[in-house]
Amino acid sequence: SLFLCFLLSLGYLTWDLMSPNQVENDPEKPFIGRFPVPQPPHIIFIMTDDQGFNDIGYHSSDIRTPVLDKLAADGVKLENYYIQPICTPSRSQFITGRYQIHTGLQHSIIRPRQPNCLPFDQVTLPQRLQELGYSTHMVGKWHLGFYKKECLPTRRGFDTYFGSLTGSVNYYTYDGCDGSGLCGFDLHEGESVAWGQSGKYSTHLYTRRVRKILATHDPQSQPLFIFLSFQAVHTPLQYPDEYIYPYLGLENVARRKYAAMVSAVDEAVRNITYALRKYGYYQNSVIIFSTDNGGQPLSGGSNWPLRGRKGTYWEGGIRGLGFVHSPLLRKKRRVSKSLVHITDWYPTLVGLAGGDESLTEGVDGYNVWEAISEGKESPRLEILHNIDPLYNHAHTGSLQKGYGIWNTAIQASIRAGDWKLLTGDPGYGDWIPPQILPGFPSSWWKQERHTRPRKTVWLFNISGDPYERYDLSEQRPDVVKQLLARLVYYNRTAVPVRYPSEDPRADPYLNGGAWVPWVGDEEEDNWGSFFQKKSMDWKKKLKLSKSRSFFGKLKTRIMSNIV
Repeated sequence: SLFLCFLLSLGYLTWDLMSPNQVENDPEKPFIGRFPVPQPPHIIFIMTDDQGFNDIGYHSSDIRTPVLDKLAADGVKLENYYIQPICTPSRSQFITGRYQIHTGLQHSIIRPRQPNCLPFDQVTLPQRLQELGYSTHMVGKWHLGFYKKECLPTRRGFDTYFGSLTGSVNYYTYDGCDGSGLCGFDLHEGESVAWGQSGKYSTHLYTRRVRKILATHDPQSQPLFIFLSFQAVHTPLQYPDEYIYPYLGLENVARRKYAAMVSAVDEAVRNITYALRKYGYYQNSVIIFSTDNGGQPLSGGSNWPLRGRKGTYWEGGIRGLGFVHSPLLRKKRRVSKSLVHITDWYPTLVGLAGGDESLTEGVDGYNVWEAISEGKESPRLEILHNIDPLYNHAHTGSLQKGYGIWNTAIQASIRAGDWKLLTGDPGYGDWIPPQILPGFPSSWWKQERHTRPRKTVWLFNISGDPYERYDLSEQRPDVVKQLLARLVYYNRTAVPVRYPSEDPRADPYLNGGAWVPWVGDEEEDNWGSFFQKKSMDWKKKLKLSKSRSFFGKLKTRIMSNIV
């Protein structure tokens, strides 16, 4: 009887006081038997840009992020979480739940003048959430194409959008350039240019917009999905002055500026979580924090002690920062080593929203909520990091070196269980401690440090060797062959690469001074023409390599004399 009184006090047994007709006809109070159906959680997905593995307080000793640290400590840290090495691929995989090879976006990024965007046949995550009754909003960087209005966020599942469509803009003026002289304004409210909003720091501007959404929405009437895609901490390195004072002791100027930008993000997340509590969302909310790719050491980022950087398939390019914070987690305050990939958010969030498996049929992601919330084993055992047939083919690769199974000149990478395989040219593969981040022009760094690999197959036991220091490809050819066969399997399912030539009609000068859609929705697309970089003649490469070596040694002597 005491238990019944307790339920009555909470309002769960008011059904007994109503007539059956009243219950059946009251759309505001859905019930299962005698108990009300809980409303699906509010979902806040926060993505930062170019934040490296070592660029958060709980991994780093020189950057302070007390808010992010606290949220992660009270939630679940994802320490076996993978993203993509550059912007567009990570966003496309989050939005579609599909590998790049299944959307045609497996090469590079979508550039501002390319008539390209997220394929129209893909049902996006926000579209699914709309079907499940969610109010959906996006704030921040899109970078999934905008050549037609049909490509815009408001046409791909978001009720509202406020942010920039291209990959990089000034944090105050919102001017973005694509090459010399091709610059335009890029801040948008829905499908219109937001001319009047310039002059405000983007991290602050986006945060205020999220707080406004939270303040004007009724958390009891409809579940909310917000995708906050910060521009920070991508270049240019810009920040309000008050954030740099704690870092004046950092000798490296780029690292100092970068740290100030990270601190601005940390404060922004504090303001958003405060708003979640103030307006009644927090107790039924799921906050997910993720970066989009590895950090760029040339711009102050750090992935130490991981190998590589942004734009590479070494762990430093694809091992992501991530955590989940929610009162709904069953097992909190822990570190999860479950294998999670950015494509997994699609089925995971659809499942949290009450959707069944039919709504995620055909995606490459897995529902990993039980692995995150309850500590159960992850359903994911394998990740295709990518297969890029257009990336510069490795000079020394061949089908013969791939045991007749796979052409090792092709850039590709796959993770299966403890093993990770890379073929082709994975990108710059050094280990860069924060204290030796470059303080000189980036062109010098490339000439001093960067050398193209002479081999085209690498195998690592990532569980035992997360820093990729011990290549086991020669000791374990059996594992190499198995993973090469998996690449062949995935490649058979790949769709053609969508990487069209740049369109001169996209020039902002021809479109009122802003980056806006320039192709009519009725105009047919021609995906038959691709812009493919021509491989440099090997003799020219050798000559250039010798020149770089000579000038690199010369600059070393010059710098030594200066010091």
